[in-house]
Amino acid sequence: MSEREKNLGVISLGCDKNRVDTENALAYFAERGYTPVSDLAQADAILVNTCGFIDPAKQESIDAILEAASYKSGRCRALIVSGCLAQRYGAELKEGIPEIDVLAGTDRYADIPTAADRVLAGGAAEMLFNDINDRHFTSKRILTTPAHYAYLKIAEGCSNRCTYCAIPYIRGNYTSRPLEELAAEAKELAEGWGVKELILVAQDVTRYGTDKGKKMLIPLLEELSKLDFERIRLLYLYPEQVDDELIEYIAKNEKICKYVDIPLQHINDKILKKMGRRVNGAQIRGLVKKLREKGIFVRSTFIAGFPGEGEEEFEELLAFLEEAHFYACGFFAYSKEEGTPAAKLPEQVAERVKAARVKKAYAVQNAISSRDKQALIGRVFDVVYEDIDYDRQAFAGRTEFQTPDVDGVTYFKSDIPVDVGGVYRVKITGVCGEDLIGEVTE
Repeated sequence: MSEREKNLGVISLGCDKNRVDTENALAYFAERGYTPVSDLAQADAILVNTCGFIDPAKQESIDAILEAASYKSGRCRALIVSGCLAQRYGAELKEGIPEIDVLAGTDRYADIPTAADRVLAGGAAEMLFNDINDRHFTSKRILTTPAHYAYLKIAEGCSNRCTYCAIPYIRGNYTSRPLEELAAEAKELAEGWGVKELILVAQDVTRYGTDKGKKMLIPLLEELSKLDFERIRLLYLYPEQVDDELIEYIAKNEKICKYVDIPLQHINDKILKKMGRRVNGAQIRGLVKKLREKGIFVRSTFIAGFPGEGEEEFEELLAFLEEAHFYACGFFAYSKEEGTPAAKLPEQVAERVKAARVKKAYAVQNAISSRDKQALIGRVFDVVYEDIDYDRQAFAGRTEFQTPDVDGVTYFKSDIPVDVGGVYRVKITGVCGEDLIGEVTE
């Protein structure tokens, strides 16, 4: 088989941080002569980059691996499984799914293509794992996003040690990437790829630099703001690190989206303490108030059914939603993850109760979001044009408070020509579920 004949199929699961890992892997595969194909039936090798954060993500990853394994009856001769699920359950996966040829952890993407080559040449199955704190950052990427936006992973791992979270045991301690390296990669994204919206991600972007002894998020943003980006978006800020200085900086820097994603997880003091969070309910309320006063939209996530959460604590959470007026929220049933402190806590909540609470929380938040979106009618926002919805006979794009694949879109009509990736002034004229409706103004 010649270098030019090797086709690679890819299934990438999980978060946008995992997406960046997949993009790194694609670059390494390209160096070894692999061509990405969308039809898995045409692939000589299939890479499944997995998520293993909570039970539903684990099941999705296992289903994807089994789907990929079914192609080994055809052209595929190398099934590669990488990422969080592989790092966490490598031995179990190999025993349970013998079709897997290469198992790799969370930081061995550079080595995977060579291992795949050996398998394609008739070699034995391989397991590639690393110490979870052994870092090999790279700027090599092949983007899988539309050309006008891209993610920049500024750190790996997490040191917050929330009692429910397995990430530190899968991804290791928080490690910031060097500022100079990030600035160089961002410059390549802007100048080489034409990216206009840069989305900063990490398990906690607010702790950037603190593992080296100094807060460095604002200095990093200063460097990135010098580049030719129209928007810089911040995802996953932890509340205790969002101080007045950062709020003021976000409000004043014209390139920074006036939108933040802050996983708050709960509002009840007892539950927050059990979660190992470093803030209390009063501090959270004060933070949300400050952000709202600065005109910064807030998205958050919450856990329902954490051990010890009774009806009183849950009702406090629902009341807080009415008070806070988040632009959007995600709600997750508590997942009892082995090896985490919370898994050993008493007063575990029944699955049916957790599911009911998630459903009720979404109902409350959706009603709030619907009312708040109605209040946007008549306002004008910058919208980046991304697609056409032929059924609606409308263009589709995003405001600064609509993150890709998360917050809905803005559908709009225009009497002037529009180009994909271009930014247009759109007056909001209506609301449809999670989405906004508008029209381009002159």
